Amino acid sequence: MTRRRWWGLLAAASYLGLGFALWAHAWADGPGTHTLCGCGDPALFLWFFQSPATSLAHLQNPFYSTAMFHPTGINLLDQTSVLGLTVPLTPVTWLFGPVASFNVACTLVPALTALTMFVVLGRWVRWLPAAYLGGLLYGFSPFVLASLEYGHLMTAALLLLPLILAVLDEILLRQRHSARRAGVALGLLVFAQFFLSTELLVMVVILSVLSVAVLVVTAYVVDRERLRVLAPHAGVALGVGALVGGVLLAYPILFALTGPAHLSGVFWPDIATLDGTTRSLLVDPVPDRTLSVVAAYGGYAGSPLPSGSYLGWGLIAVVAGGTAVWFRDRRLWFYGLVLAVCVVCSFDLRTGPWVPARLFAHIPLVDNILPQRFMAVGFLAAAVMAGLIIDRVRARAPARLGMGLGMGLRRGLGGLGGNLVGISGALGVGAVALAPLAVSVIPDLPFSTEAVVLPRWYETVAPHLPPGRVLLSYPVAFSGIQVALAWQAVNHMAYSQAGGAGPEGTSIRAGRAAPGFDVLSVLSLGFSLTEPSATPANLASVNGALRIWKVNTVVIAPEPLGLADQQGHDPSYAAAYMTAVLGRLPVVQAGAWVWDDVHVGRRSGSAGGSAGGTVTDSVLQGCVLRHETKTRAGVVTASMGVPRCVAAHVDQAPTPTPAPTPASAPAS
Repeated sequence: MTRRRWWGLLAAASYLGLGFALWAHAWADGPGTHTLCGCGDPALFLWFFQSPATSLAHLQNPFYSTAMFHPTGINLLDQTSVLGLTVPLTPVTWLFGPVASFNVACTLVPALTALTMFVVLGRWVRWLPAAYLGGLLYGFSPFVLASLEYGHLMTAALLLLPLILAVLDEILLRQRHSARRAGVALGLLVFAQFFLSTELLVMVVILSVLSVAVLVVTAYVVDRERLRVLAPHAGVALGVGALVGGVLLAYPILFALTGPAHLSGVFWPDIATLDGTTRSLLVDPVPDRTLSVVAAYGGYAGSPLPSGSYLGWGLIAVVAGGTAVWFRDRRLWFYGLVLAVCVVCSFDLRTGPWVPARLFAHIPLVDNILPQRFMAVGFLAAAVMAGLIIDRVRARAPARLGMGLGMGLRRGLGGLGGNLVGISGALGVGAVALAPLAVSVIPDLPFSTEAVVLPRWYETVAPHLPPGRVLLSYPVAFSGIQVALAWQAVNHMAYSQAGGAGPEGTSIRAGRAAPGFDVLSVLSLGFSLTEPSATPANLASVNGALRIWKVNTVVIAPEPLGLADQQGHDPSYAAAYMTAVLGRLPVVQAGAWVWDDVHVGRRSGSAGGSAGGTVTDSVLQGCVLRHETKTRAGVVTASMGVPRCVAAHVDQAPTPTPAPTPASAPAS
C-alpha cells in the first residue's frame, strides 16, 4: 500500500474517531433515544429525517408532506430539510428511528467534511500531514461545530464544498482531464449540494463567479497567452457543468419555486438582519449572543461554543504571515482574497452602511442568505492557506537552517537533522493556527445530550390513532419549543398536525389563521411572562384557526419526565383556555387532556363562538389556582378539576364526548 493510501486511511479513521468523540454522550446513553434535544431545531431535523422515510415507504413524493402545517402542507425543498443526508440514511431511519439517523448524520458530517478537505489539499501539497491539518481545521472548525450545536446540518455538512473547489481548479487551471468529464463532475456536485443546502449553493455560485472574474482579469494582465490556451477548455467544461446541473435540477427548482406550499419573499426577515459576524467575534472565543439565545431557547443544556465566525489570532497570524513570506505564491493571494471577501460578506446590517448584506437584501433568492454563513467558504479558504503554508514551512525550513548556521553545520546535521527541523517548524506553525481554536472548544465538548421523552399519551395512544387525525399539540410547534415535531417523528408520522416550524411557522405566513396563531403562540411559549386574555375575540380566533387547519383532536399532554421549558407556559392554564375555546370538556386519557372530534356536535352558545360566555381571565386563573394538580416535584398532571371549573362558567356547556381509546392505551 502506498504512503498516500496509508495517510488516507489514517485520516479517515482519526476524523471518524473525532466525530464519535463529539457525540460520545449520545452513543454511550443510546443513539436511538438520546440526542441534542427533542425540542427546538433538533426536533425539526428529527422530523426531516422521518418525513422522507415515511414518504418513500408509502411510495409518495418526499419533496412534499401534509403531516406538518395541515392542510396546506410543507414544501421540503423550500426548507433546510437536508434531503441529501436524510434520503441516503432512510434505511437507518426505517430500522432504528429518526433519533438514531440524526445522530449518525451528526457523527459523519464533520468527519466527511474533514476527509474531503484532506483529499483535495493532498493534490496541492507534498507533505501529507499538512493536508491532514488542513482537513482537521475545516471539518472541525468553529463554523461546523457551532452549526452542530444547534442541530443545523445544512450548514455543518460542508463535505461537497472542497470537491467543488477541486473540480473548479481542474477546469480553470490544471485541465488534466477532458472538459466533458470535468463538466459532468461539476454538474453532479451542484446537483448534490442543492439537496444539502440551497442557501450555501447560491452563495458558492456567487463567490465562484466573482473568483472566475478575478482569475480572468489577472490572467489578462499577467499572462494573456495562457488565458487564450485555457479559456476554450474552461468554457466547454463550465458549459457542460451548467447543462448537466440545469437538467438535473430543473424539476427540483421548479418544485421549490412553484410547487405546493412553496414560499416566496424573504424567509427570515428578522433573523437576516442579526445573524452575522462582528469584528470581535472573529478574534474573541466568545459565543454569538444571538445564537446563544437560540440555543438556550431550543433547550440545549451544554455550554455555548464560540461563534461560528471565530478565526482566532493564531490562524490569522499564520495566513497573514505566510502570505507575506511567500508573497509570490499566487494561490495564497487568491485564497486570502476569498477569505477577506467572505469575512466582509459575513458582517450583518448592524456593522455599518457599507456591508454587502445591504446589497444582497435587494436581490431575490440571494436575500435569503444569512450573512454569517459566508464563513462556510471563508474557513475553506483559511484551511487551504494553512495547509499550503505548513507545507512550505516543511519544505523550506532545512534550506533556511543551512543559510543561518552555515553549510558545514547543515552537512553535519545531515538530511535527518534538516527533516526534523522542517517537521518541527511545520508542526509549530500548525499548532499556532489550530491550538487557539482547540483550546476554545475542547472544554465545552462533547456535546451535551438528553433523552427524547414522549409524554405517555404520545407513546401509547398516538401510534394507534385512526387514519385522518389532525392534532393540535400543546405546546404548539410554531411557538419555538417544537417538541411536538419530535413526538410526531418518533411516532412515524401516525397523524398530521396543525402548524409546524421553520419559515412557515411565523405569523406573517399564517394567513387568515394569524390571530389564532398568535394567541396559541403566547399560550404555549414557555418563557412568556403572561397568558393570553380570554376575550371573546381571542377565543373565537383560536376556534377559527382550528377550523382552517381542519383540526379534529386537541391534546395537552404534560410529561413529568420532560424538561420544564418543554412543558409550555402552563399546561393547566392551557387546558382551561382550550375548554373555553371549544366549549366542551376534555377527557383525561393516558395522562393528557384530550378533545376529540372538536367540531362535531358544537352548540351555538359555546364559549369559543359566543360573546355571551361568562369566561374571563380571572375565572381561568382562579380555576387553575383552585384545581390544578401537581406531582411532588411540582410538575403539572392532567385532571378534570380545572376543565370542570371552567365549564361551570360557560353558558350551556355541553356534555363531553369521550375520545375513542385504543385497546392498548387505557384511559386514566
